[in-house]
Parts: sequence; C-alpha cells; structure tokens
Amino acid sequence: MNFVHPILLAGALLVPLATLLPAQAADGASSALVERGRYLVNVAGCNDCHTPGYAAAEGQVSEKLWLTGDALGWSGPWGTTYATNLRLYMTRHTEASWLQTARHFKPRPPMPWFNVHAMSDRDLRALYRYVRHLGPAGEPAPAYVPPGGTPQGPAVRFPG
Repeated sequence: MNFVHPILLAGALLVPLATLLPAQAADGASSALVERGRYLVNVAGCNDCHTPGYAAAEGQVSEKLWLTGDALGWSGPWGTTYATNLRLYMTRHTEASWLQTARHFKPRPPMPWFNVHAMSDRDLRALYRYVRHLGPAGEPAPAYVPPGGTPQGPAVRFPG
C-alpha cells in the first residue's frame, strides 16, 4: 500500500501554488501599469494629436487606432511637424531607453515635451507599457518639412 503522509502531500500541493503567486502579482502590477498608461493617454491629451481624427470625433475613435500618428501637419516658424506614430516609435525602445529619452528629448512644436519631462518615472513606465500593450500598428507619420517647405496635405498654421 502506498501511503503519503498528509504533511508531505500538503507541501507538494503548496509549492507549485507558491511559485505562481509572484508571477500573478507581477502580472497584476503590469496590468495596473497598462491601465494607468491608458488613463494617462486620455487625460494628458496624447490622442488629441497622435490619433487621427480624435478631436473631430470628440474622442469616439476605436482604441485600435489610438496613437498611430496623423498626417495632419503643424506648421510654424519651425517648419511642419507631424504627430509621431507612437505605436511604431515605442517598438524601437526598451523601457529603460524610453525613460532616458523621455527625460531629455525636445522635439519640435507643438509637442509639449516639457509635460513629458514633468511626469514621474512610474507614469512614464505606464505610458510605455500601455503603448507596447497596444502593439505596433499603422504607418509612420509624414517626414518633417523644414521652414519654407510646402507640407503635403492639410496643416494647422501657427502665426509667426
């Protein structure tokens, strides 16, 4: 007769469960950061420029299109810039390289880079995780047009 001591049996059952708990906790923390990132994208206005048609649709754009960049140009004394496709942009970054970039980048107007600089590391990580959670999609934004150049397609013109 094979007899298994109850304490050994309980230990054998608990060890696999114990190894799952840290993974589940990590998944929960990661999921919380993704949700925080989604929230930040909404309240920080990232979609306003980085999602095509977002403002015109009063925010009623499918999440599958969020942060895919836009062909609407922003023209001023700096030339014409286009909102980057962040879903493609983030594929070129690790979380660490994104944190470094976010702390020091200074893109052309109208990107409010100073607001990104002011974000906490936790919020920058949340943005990164959310964008990576969405996955790559869309096409790259049009290329920058230097001052005096003619933008292709529609552009918002700033005085100056």
